[in-house]
Amino acid sequence: MATVLESTAVEKLTSLVDSNDRYDIPYAELREAQIAAMNERFQQRKDQIKLLRHRAEEAGLEEIGSLDDAVQLLFPHTAYKSYPESFLMDQRWDRMSKWLDTVSSYRVPVDKVKDAPDVDGWLANLEREGFFVSCSSGTTGKSAMLVASAKDMEWVKREAPQAYAWGSGTTLDRDRQMFGMAPVAYTPRNHATGEAYTAKLQDPNSERFAYPVPPITVGDLTKMVVLRKKIAEGTATPSEIEDMEATSAARQKAVDDAVGITAQALVEARAKKIHITGLWKGLYDVAVAVRALGYSGKDFNPENSIYVGGGLKRAKLPDDYREFVYETFNIRPERNYQNYSMQELHSGMPRCQKGNRYHIPPWVVPMLLNKDGDALLPMGKGEVEGRAAFFDLSIDGRWGGVISGDKIAIEFGTCACGHRGPSVRDDIQRYADLEGDDKIGCAGTVDAYVRGAS
Repeated sequence: MATVLESTAVEKLTSLVDSNDRYDIPYAELREAQIAAMNERFQQRKDQIKLLRHRAEEAGLEEIGSLDDAVQLLFPHTAYKSYPESFLMDQRWDRMSKWLDTVSSYRVPVDKVKDAPDVDGWLANLEREGFFVSCSSGTTGKSAMLVASAKDMEWVKREAPQAYAWGSGTTLDRDRQMFGMAPVAYTPRNHATGEAYTAKLQDPNSERFAYPVPPITVGDLTKMVVLRKKIAEGTATPSEIEDMEATSAARQKAVDDAVGITAQALVEARAKKIHITGLWKGLYDVAVAVRALGYSGKDFNPENSIYVGGGLKRAKLPDDYREFVYETFNIRPERNYQNYSMQELHSGMPRCQKGNRYHIPPWVVPMLLNKDGDALLPMGKGEVEGRAAFFDLSIDGRWGGVISGDKIAIEFGTCACGHRGPSVRDDIQRYADLEGDDKIGCAGTVDAYVRGAS
């Protein structure tokens, strides 16, 4: 059990979530405190998380005394999709639960959660037992399954609005009408974040706009992936294909119909402060519909704000699509919230207004690695480019250290906005996009262990 002194190492950094100066602490002043906090987490978790114990034994480490030590204990992001695909296709929820147990801080009660009709039922069983599993989309392959605790859900509710307020310059005054304008995948984390934004931003005298398209469940995505695999293998039945085509057509009709419904609702709310979220394709389509109704920026409140998730997602739009959306809804540059994060983290890195850089909070430890992800690059001075790895000290339900698939550049000096903490340049790239494939050095070893343990 951690001593009183050790227990303050993590808390000292995570408690800065409410501080206005959290991005203004120089890296040199943070480094030793971050190493101590990572070691605290390691001592807490090395006998709880089976995969972490395996990594520690493999590296011969009993404590984290440096960033180089921490690198040897990071998990590749692929660890969270290392389960055999057959477990999912054959609905072996007992085996999936045993796999999840290898990456969880707390023991998964296999016998209590294994009886489920499908993946959505399995995830619901886990949630009832206090295991909140958020999944990536998995539309082109297996979903990553990231387990979290109730404590983690409380953290994201606390952290997300604070990052938004800093990055957008918007006060959390509950004086906006919120418009979600994209079909979303239901995950516990997305749900918790949505609740937090609603509690902090939504005007209690009006209702948050309900986007008229049902959320996408992990089960929906899994059915699609499984059927595509069957089609490729030639084992899909005509009825299965017809069912998928009918489901896809119905969903596309709902998305198409939602454009006009959303545009009309925005026009009706145009005098209010509104907060818009969505993806570029949907936002652009709604903006076109609003213009077709005869309205534009001059008709909307100048205090409106926006948060766009992700990039174009392969959508083809005009070159000026961003400006068109901003001008339609009267979004000023300072009300455009941008954030760098990933499913494996529970904390965001909001982009500042002057330097256009993503600022790393003190409780997220950055580590820049070589392309193979097995060696730390020199860090602490100037701008350094490499493979992004992070340790999110806030994470409770699993190990907080992860090697990502992103190539980033971190500036360790003062940003143009005046803040002195480390920040990420706004040109993040995926190694898979750059080279067509992405191999992390330790991924094979991790996959082999997890498959053997489950």
